[in-house]
Amino acid sequence: MTALATYESTATYEVPTAGWPVAAGQVFRRWMVNTLRESWGVFAALLQPIVWILLFGQVFKSVGDIPGFGAANYITFLAPGVLMMTVLYSGVWAGTGYIEDIDNGVMNQILTAPISRSAVIAGQLTVQLIIGLVQSALVLVIGFAGGARYPGGAVGMVLALAAATLLAAIFCAGSVALALISRSQIALIGMSQLIILPLTFLSSGMMSPALMPRWVQDISKFNPVSWAVDIGRSGLAGTADAGFVAAHLGYLTALAALAFVWALSAFHSYQRTQ
Repeated sequence: MTALATYESTATYEVPTAGWPVAAGQVFRRWMVNTLRESWGVFAALLQPIVWILLFGQVFKSVGDIPGFGAANYITFLAPGVLMMTVLYSGVWAGTGYIEDIDNGVMNQILTAPISRSAVIAGQLTVQLIIGLVQSALVLVIGFAGGARYPGGAVGMVLALAAATLLAAIFCAGSVALALISRSQIALIGMSQLIILPLTFLSSGMMSPALMPRWVQDISKFNPVSWAVDIGRSGLAGTADAGFVAAHLGYLTALAALAFVWALSAFHSYQRTQ
């Protein structure tokens, strides 16, 4: 048994050298314990989708009456977009925990532990995805309470949650990479905002692509946020095309894998500088 690190001030976790699954499980346990201790943060993140659905949706619900919009109920149209924005905005904060570990000296202890670096990233990423899944399910409930309807039923909800989880994986892993590269909370926040704001407004999350300027439509086609929104929206509406869904889930999966590789590369780069 080898001590991995003293996490926080009250707990020390032992990481055996038994292999990747055990190491990833111990890392998962460490982050999950910390999350449960501060579980208010998980639910505080739901304030934003409540505002988007219950306030923004109500203020702009007449948008659905615009000719060519293609959706009679704007809340139903908006709910999948808010779902994806919730995991997007939560995901970009995933790297903050690594910066705290760097500042507190915990990262140096992790680097001396005989465990795979991919296990460290995978353990924390799994916690983030579970949190995102819980938040996503609650956003669908909030949307329904706000007037959204889901004709696609359980299958549509599963598709929406799958797309949201893959989108979360992309930005959680990307946030970890940026955190290990920048090693600064301020820099991470700045870079995150620079990325997520254009992705949000250059997507189909809040407006029908048919009413967007042509150049925005062209960009939206290559925006992973739009891919996830379109999967979720068509699934919840019960109009999903199997070929479209399979292709775009594949695109999101490929991006998630690339983001994980980037995070792992950033981890190794950080280790070489220590």
